[in-house]
Amino acid sequence: MQQVAHHAGVSLATASRVLHGSGSRTVGEELRRRVEAAAQELRYVSNAPAQALARATSSVVGLIVHDVADPYFGAIAAGAMRAAREQRLMVMIAATFREPGLELEYLRGLRAQRARAVILAGSGTADAAATAELAEEIAGFEADGGRVVCIGERGPDLDTVAMANRAGGGLAVRGLWELGHRRIGVVSGPSELLTVRHRLDGARRALRALGAPLPLRAVVEGDFTRAGGRAAAVRLMTEQPDLGALLVLNDVMAAGALAGLRDDLGLAVPTRVSVVGFDDVPFAADLSPALSTVRLPLEQAGEAAVGLLLEPPGDAPRRVELAAELVLRDSTAAV
Repeated sequence: MQQVAHHAGVSLATASRVLHGSGSRTVGEELRRRVEAAAQELRYVSNAPAQALARATSSVVGLIVHDVADPYFGAIAAGAMRAAREQRLMVMIAATFREPGLELEYLRGLRAQRARAVILAGSGTADAAATAELAEEIAGFEADGGRVVCIGERGPDLDTVAMANRAGGGLAVRGLWELGHRRIGVVSGPSELLTVRHRLDGARRALRALGAPLPLRAVVEGDFTRAGGRAAAVRLMTEQPDLGALLVLNDVMAAGALAGLRDDLGLAVPTRVSVVGFDDVPFAADLSPALSTVRLPLEQAGEAAVGLLLEPPGDAPRRVELAAELVLRDSTAAV
């Protein structure tokens, strides 16, 4: 079948959909004619028993996340597992701990185990080669009859539950602006992650629209961890002591930032500096001070991903858009 796909100039997944009726999408008439013509020219004969075996699937849904200790992924997993349980499906969680290549390795393993579907819940990456390799494996998984859904941006060819990361970045900045803040800095996560890029882009666009472009020196990058947030916030406020507000691009980092501002620099929050996080994970309201943050419907995202997996295949990739909301608590104050 690989030769047929190459001869027709289509992907392996597309050839499989035409020749075996597998996968989660229908194929356009023009592509179908090309594949059928290539198969006839090459005298391709389908191996029915092998195809039947390939389509055999289990009740397992794989959920691949970056870090099981991160409450962001815990909330997504809770929603996915609740929705899966209602359909008598079992969710198997695999964590990459942000190690390059593990996501691809886990997807291959789930494909070998004939998992029914896979949810990719971690952020996509700006690494073009890694993205292309993962896309090829996804195509093979779908060619075998599996389904793949992404939570977050991965590309236009996949069913996606989209988080409002750009919109959320804008909400945070405008909220701080309305409180009177004009000197705003950003504690950013790893720049290779698309989630980080989109959140930062939303903040930049909002500040530009308000007539106050974000200076490069007002952004400091750190790991997507508590320690990373603490170190980045301390560095940013040490280098830019006139900043009056910080947008921290996830709540775990924000927890570290609060500790660093208080314990390392002796800066009071919110009287000296306001802090806004991102995600509204369960502990955000329990921090001291309670964290203002951009709320994303994380459990709903997990539920929506399972819902997409259970819907009949469509002619084109489907997209569920989930809105963001700014929640102001005690870590922000007007100036």
